[in-house]
Amino acid sequence: MPILMLWSAPRSRSTAFYRMMIERGDFTGVHEPFSRVEVFGAADIGTRALATVPEVIAELRSLAATRQVFVKDTTDRRHPGALADERFLAEDAQHTFLIRHPRETLRSYLAIRRNPRIHEIGFETQYELYAKVSRLTGRDPLVVDAGDLMRRPADAVRAYCAHAGIGFRPHALSWQPSDRPEWLGGFSRWFTGVAASSGLGDVPGRRSLDADQHPLLSTYLAYHLPFYQELYQRRLVVLAARGGVDVMPELLA
Repeated sequence: MPILMLWSAPRSRSTAFYRMMIERGDFTGVHEPFSRVEVFGAADIGTRALATVPEVIAELRSLAATRQVFVKDTTDRRHPGALADERFLAEDAQHTFLIRHPRETLRSYLAIRRNPRIHEIGFETQYELYAKVSRLTGRDPLVVDAGDLMRRPADAVRAYCAHAGIGFRPHALSWQPSDRPEWLGGFSRWFTGVAASSGLGDVPGRRSLDADQHPLLSTYLAYHLPFYQELYQRRLVVLAARGGVDVMPELLA
């Protein structure tokens, strides 16, 4: 069974997407294993503590031999280990991407951390991964826009599922507010909104700042916007279901 991978810049609704995928009940969820190896020196997958990216990828392959696996990770840092494993990028996993306008991600990021470094905004690394997967596979990877996801969750998730080759499970669009073990520890402050949520489109936000008026972050916005725009041009076009029949999504050229 292939691994279904979601790469997202920070503060792009990816944890809400992960929560929805867990609610489906047919995937083993793995939350940010590459980031945890980079930041904390180890990632826990099941009962195993894995200290290197090759160990993480080997464990994902082992899990996927018996059950569907969904992995969510962020691109606030480069992932050289993942980028180096061309089999993982081209064969073992289906790599998908979730984007959100960097103006919005910057506002959300600043509410939690006031002085991020420019690469931590994440769009440059996200595009780097996208471009390499595209080159290795000869296909445009699946890109979903968070605006579609939050405004029209049923249509966006239905389109994602159709393009990813998995069944659409509408019951997964809502859940009981709760923490999850994956969110506890060093990253917990990043997940308070989704822990309080009950579904897509219902993620409580923090007080945001105007990134355009911030002396540092306006520079960050200008830097990352071209990478976002490249991905936005290739996003999945989400069309509403008509007359009870799903309209198949199309990728923009």
